[in-house]
Amino acid sequence: MRRRPARSERGQTTVELAIVLPLIVVFLLFVVQVGVVVRAQLMVTHAVREGARAAAVGEDPTAAVVAASSLDPERLVVSRSGGDQAGELVTIAVEFVAPTDVPLVGAFVGDVTLSTTATMRVEG
Repeated sequence: MRRRPARSERGQTTVELAIVLPLIVVFLLFVVQVGVVVRAQLMVTHAVREGARAAAVGEDPTAAVVAASSLDPERLVVSRSGGDQAGELVTIAVEFVAPTDVPLVGAFVGDVTLSTTATMRVEG
């Protein structure tokens, strides 16, 4: 047999849900924000590889980085070092400031700076 809750216990479940639900929502928003930043990191990694490949064949690496991704060009910094002659190594570094725009969580986290490098041998 099931015991019916006493009058004083009837609203307990509702109160517990009202206390826990906002915490669950904030946690889920945090998970979404982490997913957005991880996606941006993957895009930065792809873009730097494209930039290194462009530099290795004598093209403009900055244009290749911007074309290879849907990242905001105003938040991108592309730098090149080495690779002035055929056979040398050229290194491309990309830095991207990823915005944290997810409601509630983004205000607490702040923008995240993502950076990566890629090195390739310049073709003759």
